[in-house]
Amino acid sequence: MFSIDLTSRVPIYEQIYSKITELAISGTLSENSQLPSVRSLAKDTRVNPNTVAKAYQELERRGIIYSVPGRGSFVAALDSGIFREAALSDFDAAAKTAKKRGVSADVLKQHVDGIFEKGEEI
Repeated sequence: MFSIDLTSRVPIYEQIYSKITELAISGTLSENSQLPSVRSLAKDTRVNPNTVAKAYQELERRGIIYSVPGRGSFVAALDSGIFREAALSDFDAAAKTAKKRGVSADVLKQHVDGIFEKGEEI
């Protein structure tokens, strides 16, 4: 499905969360498509099943996926509001981290403007 960067400073569960969210937004994972089981994804990515379970719990908490007992986890209806809120929440966390590390508001604004001017997908 995807790979995990074990050398990244980003926690593994956040990498899983982000990648599944990206795949859902892009349409690669369509509405109601089934995700791999926690054990299966853990085996494929070579991470602890508890880490995958934590990512799935966060995805479900945010309304990006839903679980059916005994059946598995599935991509939720693609409500743009949910994804917008999730993206803004992630942005807020990143901006707060940047602020703590001394990045000014002007530099952040320039960086965001640069991303949108390039028009590239991340």
